[in-house]
Amino acid sequence: MKNSIFETVLGAIVLLAAAIFFMFSYKTANLEPVNGYEITAYFSSIGGLSEGDDVTISGVKVGSVKKVILDKERYLAEVVMDIEKGVKLPIDTAALITSESLLGGKYLALEPGAEEEMIEAGGRIDITQAPQNLEQLLGQFIFSMQSSNKE
Repeated sequence: MKNSIFETVLGAIVLLAAAIFFMFSYKTANLEPVNGYEITAYFSSIGGLSEGDDVTISGVKVGSVKKVILDKERYLAEVVMDIEKGVKLPIDTAALITSESLLGGKYLALEPGAEEEMIEAGGRIDITQAPQNLEQLLGQFIFSMQSSNKE
């Protein structure tokens, strides 16, 4: 009987700790939708970027990816993002898709330019850079090593 009560109390403590951890992670995850304006960027490859991923400037979240679709006329990935109302971006802003870590996870990094004219709501970022494909880079390295060994 004592084991049963001990196991029940221990189980309740574990469930309470899990609930506290879940509430803490939800509050710190910054999952609220961004209420701002939409802008678009076109990429030759998105490398795993998806809806809901962060849009950052200098590592600070300023928006989120709203949708990713294929532009059927140009065969490019069209990325629509929501940017916070207070963040104004110069027209020469660059958009780069970057990895969060080696294990995956992507986000869209914006690098504002120096122009005085700003991108309007519904505007477009013209300077984009697709993510580096690790498999392609590794394959090129191995191929170049094989080529240099044959000479």
